[in-house]
Amino acid sequence: MLLANDYFNKRNSQQRNLRTTVLTNFIKKMAFTGSLRKTLFGLLLVMVFLVMFLYWNENTGSLKPAGSALIFAGIFNRDGGGQGAGGGGALGGMPPPKINPPEKTWTYRCVNNRCVRQHYIEQGDSESSYGGSTPGKRVPFLTCTMTCGPINIWPQPTAKATIGSKTSRFRLADLNVHIKAAAQPVEGLLRDAFGVFKEELRATLVAHGAAGEDGEVVAAAGASLVTESGKEPGKEPSADGKIHFYKPVDENRYDVDKFDVRITVLKSPDVYLTMQTDESYNLSVTHTARSLVAKVFANSFFGAKHALTTMQQLVWFDDEERVLKILNKALIEDVPRFNFRGLMLDTSRHYFSVDAIKRTLVGMSHSKLNRFHWHITDSQSFPYVSKHYPQLARYGAYSDREIYTTDDVREVVEYARVRGIQVIPEIDAPAHAGNGWDWGPKHNLGELSLCINQQPWSYYCGEPPCGQLNPKNNNTYLILQRLYEELLELAGPLDYFHLGGDEVNLECWQQHFNESDMRTLWCDFMQQAYHRLQVANKGVAPKLAAVWSSGLTSYPCLSKNTYAVQVWGGSKWQENYQLINAGFSLVISHVDAWYLDCGFGSWRSTGEGACSPYRNWQTVYKHRPWDEMKLTSLQMRQILGGEACLWTEQVDESTLDSRLWPRSAALAERLWTDPVEEVYSESVPKETFNRMSVFRNHLVELGLRAEPIFPKYCAQNQDECV
Repeated sequence: MLLANDYFNKRNSQQRNLRTTVLTNFIKKMAFTGSLRKTLFGLLLVMVFLVMFLYWNENTGSLKPAGSALIFAGIFNRDGGGQGAGGGGALGGMPPPKINPPEKTWTYRCVNNRCVRQHYIEQGDSESSYGGSTPGKRVPFLTCTMTCGPINIWPQPTAKATIGSKTSRFRLADLNVHIKAAAQPVEGLLRDAFGVFKEELRATLVAHGAAGEDGEVVAAAGASLVTESGKEPGKEPSADGKIHFYKPVDENRYDVDKFDVRITVLKSPDVYLTMQTDESYNLSVTHTARSLVAKVFANSFFGAKHALTTMQQLVWFDDEERVLKILNKALIEDVPRFNFRGLMLDTSRHYFSVDAIKRTLVGMSHSKLNRFHWHITDSQSFPYVSKHYPQLARYGAYSDREIYTTDDVREVVEYARVRGIQVIPEIDAPAHAGNGWDWGPKHNLGELSLCINQQPWSYYCGEPPCGQLNPKNNNTYLILQRLYEELLELAGPLDYFHLGGDEVNLECWQQHFNESDMRTLWCDFMQQAYHRLQVANKGVAPKLAAVWSSGLTSYPCLSKNTYAVQVWGGSKWQENYQLINAGFSLVISHVDAWYLDCGFGSWRSTGEGACSPYRNWQTVYKHRPWDEMKLTSLQMRQILGGEACLWTEQVDESTLDSRLWPRSAALAERLWTDPVEEVYSESVPKETFNRMSVFRNHLVELGLRAEPIFPKYCAQNQDECV
């Protein structure tokens, strides 16, 4: 056997040597001289050029090449996955919604400041079933509505807003930024924000399959769209799996050779939002010769970011000319009516991925909402993985995949900050503290929470499972202190911190303690929690510690100078007046207007499980509680702003966008602009309907699955349905 193996090994070696010798001789015989190789290479290039020229000539006719004459790009459809615009993904890992296809059979005319739809038949089409042809170029709806009638900015500017109807076509490649800032951190954050602005415009081109036509990319089908920074805003496959050759860019297709954005922020060096942050801005856009100039003046990064958001709403994609257009004359002065413009998301009753949260932040940023209240834990689950007490998530999370690590929280915070949003995390306490706290005895820390999973649950909590922190266990407060330390380190600095305090059940505590007045336990707990927050924040408590309103907040033990109250009850409840008269600062979240989970029926067969009816966007928009309460100018100073709340008993990631948008945007205009109508009525003005329709489509284009506000026919035929 050994001899046979030696024989075959030797034979194989000889065969390999023979093949090598033959191949070497063949290469030597086929070698060309240097000059001949160059000649053949040149002929090959000429052949490639002729093939491309014939292809372009057949499909597009003669066009004048621009500086970069030969442009290749993949055509991307909207069915691919991947990340969306703005770094980190507006789409959040979900299949993105489809962009509305070009309406080739319709064109629009501006008649009396209103877009009128007409059938469009290309000239030369003799088989017209519509009774004749429409002369001239087709005008898409978006181009008409952006240049006809009132301005389409959401939320509406509060001060001066003068915008022309002339447009300029521009390349994304010609867009540049120049920044003057009070401090280097502000300049860095502004550059990041401008990068988001540009990436979202690029994503619009990709969504319409027009990225290569803008002169930005050279890509094959299935390849990534690579940006100037080397990042990939999306990885979306070509529609037909083939390489597509784009026509050379025609200089006459664009109106400008240069688009400069000049941002000046010389007052505030802060990159963290506070209750005193000046978010005002001035924005001007001018067009001279072949140059566009946008000038932004703001007193803070946040004001400048809002200016970029407004400018982005002056830009749209014209699906007939297949270019980005901008209204080239604008002068806008703007400042929000309220400093606190919030949105609360409950991530305990259902878990939401980091990508889904980012998608929510994208919608907030474009609506100019500025505070993301993250109700991160509750009795149903404790998904936050504390570095000091990982047992909380180990006992309380739905699974080891449905968790938020410190890196996840930090990622959300940074993603929000560059979009002008402050993240306010909330660990609800003392109620709404269930299984996540059920490990104290095993670690010699005593009972951290009481009434966990106690039955019948309706006696001891608002909804199952029950659980309420132990107010007489010092270890409970120590754990809260460490949690506050972690969250302040991740999200801070914060001058507004939410302590929870929602729906405390005195019956639960009464089983264990013999206090004559159980309300004193509530007061003791909140005072201890505030003290621990102060220690966690290096001895200086945030300016305001927020608690949810309840029957206990009217009990005289909380200081109006250190506590703010988030009022969630009905707009006509007496607590509104009691808290105002007691001098508290309020964040309003009235259940009858700004609770976005209401109106979907009861999710359980017993008890109060739902609030009805559904709060449509008009209800959200029309709610003006300070007017209904007839507050004086002095009392108005106590209204910090408002917040829409989405509790998620009946919401998961599949329905998140449609529950939030565009209704949260309706709240945004109420809190930013607070428009006052001359005649109070149940409906909103027609102009508001039209702007909301355009803004809703803007959200869809950004990758959010915003629910429609009426049939598409109503969007195509302005004012007819409203």
